[in-house]
Amino acid sequence: MTQFHPLTVLALWMGFGASALAQRIVVDVPQPVLAGDPIALQLADLKPGQSVRLHAQRAVQTFTGQVALFESQAVFQADAKGRVDLSAAAPLPGSSYEGADVRGLLWSMKPGAGEVKGKPFGRVDFRLHAADAAADAPPLAEASLSFRNALPEVVTRKVEAFPGAVFASLPGAAKRPTLILLGGSEGGSMIARDAAPWASRGYAVLALPYYSPPQWGPTGPTGPMAPELPSLPAEFVNIPVDRLEQARDWLAQQPEADARRIGVMGTSKGAEFVLLAGVKMPWIQAVAAIVPTDVVWEGWGPGPGPVGVRASFAWKGEPYAFVPYQDFSQEFAGLSTGQPVKIRRPHDKGRAAASPEVIAKARIPVERIAAPVLVAGGGDDQLWDSGGMAANIAATRQKAGLPTVALVFPEAGHFLGGTGTGPTTHYNDGPMKNGGTPAATARAQAATHAALLKFFADSLGR
Repeated sequence: MTQFHPLTVLALWMGFGASALAQRIVVDVPQPVLAGDPIALQLADLKPGQSVRLHAQRAVQTFTGQVALFESQAVFQADAKGRVDLSAAAPLPGSSYEGADVRGLLWSMKPGAGEVKGKPFGRVDFRLHAADAAADAPPLAEASLSFRNALPEVVTRKVEAFPGAVFASLPGAAKRPTLILLGGSEGGSMIARDAAPWASRGYAVLALPYYSPPQWGPTGPTGPMAPELPSLPAEFVNIPVDRLEQARDWLAQQPEADARRIGVMGTSKGAEFVLLAGVKMPWIQAVAAIVPTDVVWEGWGPGPGPVGVRASFAWKGEPYAFVPYQDFSQEFAGLSTGQPVKIRRPHDKGRAAASPEVIAKARIPVERIAAPVLVAGGGDDQLWDSGGMAANIAATRQKAGLPTVALVFPEAGHFLGGTGTGPTTHYNDGPMKNGGTPAATARAQAATHAALLKFFADSLGR
C-alpha cells in the first residue's frame, strides 16, 4: 500500500503581534493526489468579507512537447466565518474562470512568463494575496498541491508481440480485471502513456497501438519523417478489428490478467474500433467509447490516394461498408493557409450527401453488443459530431433494453479523455480546432473519468 505524507501548509503571519490573523490555504487531501481523484481546496482564517486573490502556477507540457509555465488567478470574498470553500464559492469577476469549481484554477491556466520549475504537471503552487495587492507583494500564505498520473509501484513492460504496446499492472499474485486501450488518429505509441494510470486503478492494462502515420517535423525539403512504428499501418485503411483476438490470446498467457474479465476502451477512431469489436467479440465484457461514432467512416492515407473507395476498418480482411467524406483534403488545406481546420465539416457534409442506404450499411449495429456500453460525446466537437453520434448509440441500445451509460456534454469539445485537472485553455490554439469551451471540456473530462471508474468497476469487478 502506498504511504502518503500529510500536507504541510505554510502560513505567513501578517502584522507584528501574536494576535494577528494567520491566513491559510488548506488542501485537505493526502498528497500526492492520483489524477482524477477528488480534491479539496479552502481558504481559512480570513477576516469576514475580506477579498483575496489566489494565484496558481504549474509547469505544463504542451502539444508541441515544450514545457511552459501556466498560471491562473481568482478573487474570492470570505464568508462570515472568514472562509472560502472553492468547491462551493464562485470567484468574483475578473478571475480566470467563472462559477464554483474546485478544479477551476487548474483547467483555466494559461501560459505565463515566469521561469519553469519542477516537472510538468506534477505540482501546483498556490499563493494568497490581498485582492488589491501588487503582483510582487509578499503573499499572505502559500501552499502546494502535488499530483501524479500513476502509482509508483505499477510495473510496466514492453510487449514484444505488438509494436509499441505496453502492459501495466500493480504487483501481486491475484489476477486482475483487464483493459485493452486503443488510441485515436494520432497513432503511434501515444496510447502507452495511459497504461500506468489505469493500472493504478487495479486493472491489468494492455495499451495497444494499431496505426502509425508518418511523423511531420523539421526534416528539410523532403517533408515528413518515417513512421514511429514502421511495422504498423501508415494509412488508416482497413485496420484489422480482429487484431483484438490476438490481444486476448496474449492476455490469457499473462499471470496478472484475468482473460475472463476484459473491457475495451477507445477514444475517437479508437471508439469506432472498440464498438466494432464489441459487435464481433462476445468475450468483451465492457465497451467504453469516448467521443464515438455510430457509423464506419472512409479511410485515408498520408498522401494523395483514391477518394471514397477505402474503409477505415476491416474484419478478417473484409472492409466494412462506410460513409465517405466530402471535401476532406480541402479542409486540411487550412494547415498551410492558417485558416481554421474543422474536420467535423467533411464528416457532416459526407453524411448529409450519403444516401439512407449507404448510412444504413455503414451503421455500427450497437444493439448486437451484449456487454455494457459507455459513450461520452461533446456537442461542440469539431473533429466529428461525437455528441450527436453518442446520443444515437444510446437511443439504439436503450430501445433494445441493453445496459448503456450515455454522457453528452453540449458545450464540450473533442478532448474528453483527461481527468479535468490539466489546462484546457490551449485546446483550440493553432489552425486545428477541437471545439468546446475550456470550462465545459474540463468539467466533461472530470465527469467522464468518474463515470469510467464506476463503469469498469461495475462491469468487470474491482
